[in-house]
Parts: sequence; C-alpha cells; structure tokens
Amino acid sequence: MIDWKKLAMNYQDSLLNDLQTMISIASARDTAHKTADELLGPGPSKALQQFLAFAKRDGFITKNVDNVAGRIEYGQGKDILGVFAHVDVVPAGDGWQTDPFKAKIHDGKIIGRGASDDKGPGLAAYYALKLLKDQGLMPQKTIHFILGTDEESGWYGLHHYLSKEPTPDFGFSPDAEFPIINGEKGIVSFVVKFDQPVAHVPNDQMALLTFHAGLRPNMVPQDAKATLQITSDEQANDVKTAFMHFLADQQLKGTITQEDDEMHICLQGVGVHAMNPKVGRNAGTFLAIFLDDLALDAAGQNYVHTITKYMHKDFDGTKLGITHHDDLMGDLTASPDMFNFDRNSQPTVLINVRYPQGTDADTMNRQMQQTLAANAQVMTEPGNEVPHYVAKDDPLVTTLLKVYEDHTHQSAHEQIIGGGTYGRLLKRGVAYGALFPNRENVMHQPNEYMYIDDIMASVAIYADALYRLTQAK
Repeated sequence: MIDWKKLAMNYQDSLLNDLQTMISIASARDTAHKTADELLGPGPSKALQQFLAFAKRDGFITKNVDNVAGRIEYGQGKDILGVFAHVDVVPAGDGWQTDPFKAKIHDGKIIGRGASDDKGPGLAAYYALKLLKDQGLMPQKTIHFILGTDEESGWYGLHHYLSKEPTPDFGFSPDAEFPIINGEKGIVSFVVKFDQPVAHVPNDQMALLTFHAGLRPNMVPQDAKATLQITSDEQANDVKTAFMHFLADQQLKGTITQEDDEMHICLQGVGVHAMNPKVGRNAGTFLAIFLDDLALDAAGQNYVHTITKYMHKDFDGTKLGITHHDDLMGDLTASPDMFNFDRNSQPTVLINVRYPQGTDADTMNRQMQQTLAANAQVMTEPGNEVPHYVAKDDPLVTTLLKVYEDHTHQSAHEQIIGGGTYGRLLKRGVAYGALFPNRENVMHQPNEYMYIDDIMASVAIYADALYRLTQAK
C-alpha cells in the first residue's frame, strides 16, 4: 500500500522554494503593459514561464501556448485527465503587514499574494504529479496539467488554449475547497451607468467631484475615496465632524483632509472575495451612505443615494429586484465592486452577481432596470458564465470524495459555491481543494496565507487522486 503522505513530505523544502519564487512574481493581469508577445502583461507571462521551467527541470514534456497558457504532460492513454491551475493573482491592494510579493514563512504559514489562490494549491497539484513520475507510477490515461494566466480576470488564456489544444475528457481544478466543489453558480457583472454630471458646478454649492473604489469585479472593495467641493470653513468643519462620528458609529477607519476648497475623504472597509460579500465590509457602499446625508449637488446626490438605497448590504439582490433561490444551488449573491464617479466621464457602478439555476442575465438585467427606473441605465458585461453542475454520483465526484475521506477520515459531501473555477470549463469538471474545512478563507484579502501542513496534505491527496483517476478500466 502506498504511503502518500510519507512520500509527499519528501518534497516540502523544494515545494516551498518554488512557491516563494512564484509568489515573488507580481502576476496580476496587466493589459495596460501588454506587448505582442505578452498579451496579458509581463507578470502573467513571467509566472507561466517560471512554472513551466520547474516542469522542464523535473523532466516533464511542456508546451507554452502563446504566453497565455501552458501544459505539462504525463501518462499514456487515449483519455485525458485535465488538472487546471492558474498562475495569475488579484492585485495586492492595501493592508498588508508584509511585502505581498516576498513570501514570509511564519507560525506554520506561508504568507504572500497567491499563497492560497492559486500558486500554493497549484504547486501542490504539480508536486503530486512529480511524485507519481518519481515513483515510476505511469498513469493509464494521459494527464494534462494546464496553466492559465488570467483566471482572476477574463479567462482569455484558457479559452485561447482550448481553441487550439485538446480538451480534456474530465478533470479538476485545485482552486477552491475540500472536500469538493461539483457545482458553481453562474457569474455575470452588470454596469449601472448614470447621467453624466455637469463638468463644473457653482462655487457656492457643495458637490461630489470624484468617487472611486474597487480593484476588480470579483473583489469587494477594501478602500474608497471621494473628493468634495467645499464652500466654507464652517461647512468643512461640519463634514469633518460628521465623518468622525460616522467612523465611530460604524466601527470603521478612515481619514479626511482639506486642500483649499476640496475635501478628500478615504474610508477603509474589509475586502473579500465577491462570491461571499456578506463577510466583508464594502468600503464603496459605506462611503456612499455617509455622503448621502450631505447636501450635495444633484448629480452627486443621485449617485450616492442610488448606491445607498439599492446596493448597501444588498447581499442577495433583494433591493435591486433580482433575488432568486434554487433548492440545489442556494441564493443569488450581489456585490457592487467597482465605483467610478468623475466630473469628466460617465459615473458607473459595477455589480458582480453569482446566480443559481432558474434565472439568467437577461432576466436580471430587466429586473434591475425596472427597479432603478429613471435613476440609471443597466448594461450587461461580456463574459457571462452560466451555472455548472456535475452530478454527485458521477465517478469523478465519487472517486475524489473517497480519496478525501481516506486521507482525512472525515465524511465528504458535494458542495456548490458562488466562486468560479476552471472546473466549469469541462462538462465533467470540478474544483477540488485546497482549502480545508474550518480554515479561514483569505483568498483576495491582504495578508493572504496558506498553512504549510495543508499544502503538504494536499500533495498527498492530489497524488492519490491522480493515481486512482488514471487507472485503466
């Protein structure tokens, strides 16, 4: 009988060295700096090349697909098992106690952007593949370990890969939770567009000049900033006093400063993954409810009041008129994640929605437009992902759950989440680890980390899973 855990522990030092190297690469999608050879920016391309370099070092056959995706191959057989990981990350954002791109090992954890999403789990799955190879365990199916470079934003890399390369017959993505994710809600974003404000406002009127929050559609904003035009020192003092009371009442942090006739307000919330907005504190909507109590100009008032009335703590879309429940997939979630108001451009709010089966993007657009009526126009963003589900009695699901039970001695069950993983790229695709039950989910948050023991336990689980899934039948 193979002692997977014992074999996995032999790789801890080398895995951690490779993970530190991967974390050091700031690999958020960056098309502002793209080139003909690096369509998604230099960071994702560099991270892909580095991961493939590890595989070449270890004697695997690799393929770089136009610097936007890659493949590592092992095994033999007609059927293809796909393992989908990604080397990109969300932007670091503020609030870090360490350098997000200089991995720190402390108190049994490795800390850095990508430690848990998805560089740590991705390397755990890779080292599982390496373990099979080093032990001479030849799979009777072909394994394609496939790397994407913009899972956090757009999925261009993997869609491009699948347009040119073989599509696996079944597979999993090490980019979520154990025991398994065999269902994922649909994902779509809507942009709420407001009437463009007057570029200039009278000097005797308090006005909203700018309002900005959010880094990505799939991140609840941690920070929000606004600039007000102030008409007098008395008014400035009143706003400062009100803001200090607001911070105390809401138990939030922030700053307020004045420069001539402009007041700069910064508020800090709690940023989390948009699939579970209720556990965060949306800096954008909190700042809006503060500003909504001020006597602003008409355009500014309409912007912050709409956010306050229809979006603040509207976690299930009730206020927007899009709430929906499915007995299998649960409730819809709504998360306003990007706020942009500027006197020189059209104000917008982007709302990220994770929806169960039984509704669709067109229906939600109509419902939201009816709710907002004349306040704003609703546009559906490209890239709608429909709900995905693999039956709990599918052999892929039952095998992976059995592996998990054998390694953890805990009962396993199917799960459906609001997150989106590469598992949905395949009809028989699921997500599998590497976040263990009862561990804090720190993906997309500052000070992201993963327990080293969990990484190594995942290596053993993934190795056993790859072995069982690729035996001849």
